[in-house]
Amino acid sequence: MGKRDNRVAYINPIAAARARGPAQNSGPTIQDYLGRPRPTWEELKEQLDKKKKGSRALADFEDKMNERWKKVLAKNREKLLGDKEKEKDKKTTDKEKEEKKEKKEKKKKQKKKSNRHSSSSSSSSSSDSSSSSSSESENEDEKKSVKKKRKKKKLVARRASDVSEEESDAESKKKKKSKIKEEGDKDKSCVPQEDKSRRRKRKAERSCRDSSSEFSVDSEGEDGAEAKKKKRSSEEKDKIMDKSKKKRKKKHKKHGRKKKKKAASQSDSELD
Repeated sequence: MGKRDNRVAYINPIAAARARGPAQNSGPTIQDYLGRPRPTWEELKEQLDKKKKGSRALADFEDKMNERWKKVLAKNREKLLGDKEKEKDKKTTDKEKEEKKEKKEKKKKQKKKSNRHSSSSSSSSSSDSSSSSSSESENEDEKKSVKKKRKKKKLVARRASDVSEEESDAESKKKKKSKIKEEGDKDKSCVPQEDKSRRRKRKAERSCRDSSSEFSVDSEGEDGAEAKKKKRSSEEKDKIMDKSKKKRKKKHKKHGRKKKKKAASQSDSELD
């Protein structure tokens, strides 16, 4: 099977463009752009002046909007001011109503007092009975108030006594605790010096024992390590000696073989 032909035809782009001929004009050229109509300096000045001044329609629109906003603001101000005035009027009316009520109550009380005085002047008996009843009611009120005051005083005294009892109990507990602590300190201080010396001796003996045991353990460990090192060194020496002996034996064997070969060669030469 032969190879497939994958070659492609190459076209020179310049030659192809020349074969096509000149390109068609599709749109304005550079010369058209450079030769375009341009405004004069006076026309340009007029345009700039118009831009600075702005349009009249926009100015009229802004004036109308400002007038509308002014009207809206005036309405809102009137509403707010009217609400404030209404609140003030309500407050004044409420005050007037309260004053009227107070005046009416005062008048009623005065009428009642005048009626009482008129009834007392009309009949002495009725006045005596009314005075006795009023005095009895006053006496009862006074008794009730006195009882209430006494109860309050008793409650206050009880509370004060309870508080004082609690404080005294707390102080007594503190004193007991302090006494117990002082007694314990005294007992500790009253211990004889002999007991202290004995304790010190025991502590010294224990420390000596602990130190001796630690020293013995350390010495045993050091001795064991030294013995291990000696064993290792002796084993290494033995291995080295064995190796040297084996090498010597090999050398002697080789030397003997060479001597035998030489003797055999000499005997063969003599025979010849």
